[in-house]
Amino acid sequence: MVTGSIASSLLGEPRSTHDVDLVVALQQANVPALLQAFTAPDFYLSPESIHEALDHQSMFNLLDVVHGDKVDFWILTPEPFDLARFQRRQRRSFEDLEINLSSAEDTILAKLRWCRLSGGSEKQFRDALRVYEVQYGALDLHYLQDWVRRLQVEPLWQRIQTEAEIA
Repeated sequence: MVTGSIASSLLGEPRSTHDVDLVVALQQANVPALLQAFTAPDFYLSPESIHEALDHQSMFNLLDVVHGDKVDFWILTPEPFDLARFQRRQRRSFEDLEINLSSAEDTILAKLRWCRLSGGSEKQFRDALRVYEVQYGALDLHYLQDWVRRLQVEPLWQRIQTEAEIA
C-alpha cells in the first residue's frame, strides 16, 4: 500500500519527496523473490535488513543506484490502526499505473501520528491538513474521530479543523 508523502500528494497538495513509502505484508518465504526482483548493479537491497525488519516489524530500504531513488518498505504490524488502514487501502488508477493507496482518512491519521511522534513536524501536519481540505466532502468523519481518539492526536485534529480552509 502506498502511504506517506506520495499518498498525501495524490490525495491533497502535491509536494516533492525523497522516497516512496510502502506498507507491505511480507513473509519470510517471499524474501528470495523480492531480492531476485531487485538485483545489483541497478539496485541495492540488503537481505540482512529485510530479515531484521521482519523480525522487529520495522522497515527496510531499497535503493535505485542508477536514479538515486529510495523505497521504504514498512512491514505491516499487528497494531489495530496498521491492520485497519491496510484493510481499507483503495485500488486507484493514476494515468497508466494502478496502485493500492492509503485512504484519505488513514493518510490524515498516519500523518497526524507521525507529527505527534516527531515532536510536531509541520511538514507532516501540513500534509494532513491539505488532504483534509481537498477530500473534505468525501471523508468518513466518524471513522476519523474514532481513530483520532485512539491514536491520541486530538490537539492536532482540533488544529486541523481550526486551520482548514473548506470551500
